Amino acid sequence: MKLMIIGVSGGSGSGKSRFLQLLKKSLNDKPVTFISQDDYYHARDLQEKDENGVINFDLPSSVNHKQLIDDIRALSKGQSVHKKEYTFNNSLKTAKEFILKPNPVIIVEGLFVYHFPELRKLYDVKLFIDAPDNVKLIRRIKRDQNERNYPIEDVLYRYEHHVMPAFEQFIKPYLSQADMIINNHDDCLNAVDMLSAYIATKW
Repeated sequence: MKLMIIGVSGGSGSGKSRFLQLLKKSLNDKPVTFISQDDYYHARDLQEKDENGVINFDLPSSVNHKQLIDDIRALSKGQSVHKKEYTFNNSLKTAKEFILKPNPVIIVEGLFVYHFPELRKLYDVKLFIDAPDNVKLIRRIKRDQNERNYPIEDVLYRYEHHVMPAFEQFIKPYLSQADMIINNHDDCLNAVDMLSAYIATKW
């Protein structure tokens, strides 16, 4: 089987993680490697701060995209990659170590996976997960409170000053370049079935 690399992007809270969870289940342990951009953030002390001294993770510069590209290329050559989970400074969460193993299908997910030209040209298929702003905000609040231990005031501040400006400038422009746009307002099962069926034809 020829190697196939699929990109999955969309705004924060659009439901990318949920979509991939359903896709993994639908693929039923098929040989697919899932890569999350979240595991490629620079260390916290290297992140940029806004005018109020708040760290802004919603910038392309917050991600070590060169390492991400190197790891995709290594996997493409049949090499395994050792990684450590990025916890966004959540003191309640212990970072896990894991191994990315080479497979004939690689799926790369994240906010800025289309922003960098040398990364964007690696994809055979580009997906864009979309959802209304109010839905994305609700999802972001739930995620940042539960997974990253952020207080609600911090979540709302980041959404207004970091998340939305980043979406408009660095993410939304690539919606028109996507091979498939998935409207993930509530249920994306049809899109999951469609993509899993497409991937299955490659074996």
